[in-house]
Amino acid sequence: MSPATGRPGRIPLRLRRAPVPWDRQAPTWRDAKPGLIADALERAQSRPSGNWYVIGASRDLPPGRTLGVTVGSTEVVAWRDGEGKLRTGPGACPHLGAPLRDSPVRCGTLVCHWHGLALDGGPFAGWEPYPAFDDGVLLWVRLDRVGGETPSERPYVPVRPRVRDAVEAVYRGVGRCEPEDVVANRLDPWHGAWFHPYSFVDLTVTGTPADSPADDDGFMVDVSFKVAGRLVVPVRARFTAPEPRTVVMHIVEGEGAGSVVETHATPLAPDERGRPRTAVTEALVAASDRRGFAVARAAAPLLRPLMRASAGRLWRDDLAYAERRWELRDSGRFPG
Repeated sequence: MSPATGRPGRIPLRLRRAPVPWDRQAPTWRDAKPGLIADALERAQSRPSGNWYVIGASRDLPPGRTLGVTVGSTEVVAWRDGEGKLRTGPGACPHLGAPLRDSPVRCGTLVCHWHGLALDGGPFAGWEPYPAFDDGVLLWVRLDRVGGETPSERPYVPVRPRVRDAVEAVYRGVGRCEPEDVVANRLDPWHGAWFHPYSFVDLTVTGTPADSPADDDGFMVDVSFKVAGRLVVPVRARFTAPEPRTVVMHIVEGEGAGSVVETHATPLAPDERGRPRTAVTEALVAASDRRGFAVARAAAPLLRPLMRASAGRLWRDDLAYAERRWELRDSGRFPG
C-alpha cells in the first residue's frame, strides 16, 4: 500500500478496488511474535516516567471544579487556583479526612465541606501539594512514593501538534487489568484489522523494533481507516512507547500527517475483590495542512463527541483484550 501524501488539495479518500473479506485476509499470528511484543513491552517499562501519571483531560477541569482520582493507593484531588493553574495534593483533608473531591472551590481556594479548612494549593495544616502539570490537553500529577523513580521536573509529553492548530479530544475508560496489559495491547499492531475490522483494513506492519536502533525503536504500520463502504483513508503510522505507561501513534504519511493518538495507562485503586484496575486516557490530537481544516477546527465542539465515541468503540474491544491478558497472567496461563 502506498499511503496518500496528504498534500493540500489532494482528496484523501481512496476506493478499495479489490477489498479482501475479513476471513480471507492474510493471517498475522506468525508475524505477531509473542517474544517481539514482550521485548517491546520490556523496553517501554525500562524507560523513565519521572513518577508522572495522567489523571484527566485539561478541558474537563474548568475553574471552580474539583477532580478526584486514586492512583494506586494514593488519593489525589485536583483543582485550579485563582490564576487557572493546576493544583494537586492528597485527596483527604488533613483535619479529619474528609474527601476533598466533594468540596467546593471558591475563587481558586478549595474549601473543605466538613469544617471549612481552606487550601490555596500551598502547604497548609499538614497538607502538602503534589507537583502538577497541565500540558494543554492532559493533566498530570507526580507521585514519587507511587512511582519510586528519580523524579523529573516535567512529564515526558510526546511531540504533538499545537492545540490551537488542531482538533483534540480525550477518551477515558477503565479496565480490570494492569497498565502493562494496556501497553502490550498497543504494542501489538498486528491485531488491528482482525480485531477492529469496522475501523481498520489493509493493515501491514512494515517495520518493528528489531529493524530499528535501540534508542529509536517503534512499529511502522501501513493501514487504511474505514470511512463508509469501500471508501478508506490510507496512512502510514508509527507506534512508540516513550515511557512505561504511554504508547503514541504518530501519523507520519498520508492524511493528517503529524496527528497523534496518545494512550496513557494509570493504575487505579483495586476493585472490591482486590483485582487491579487501570484507567485508559486516550488523547487524539488531529491536524492537517488542508485549507478546509479551519472549518474542522471551528466545528471542534461537534467533532469531539464523535472522536470520543470512535475511540470508545475501539476501547470496548481493547479493554476486553487487556482484561483477558491480565486474567491469563494472573492464573499462570498466559502463553506469551
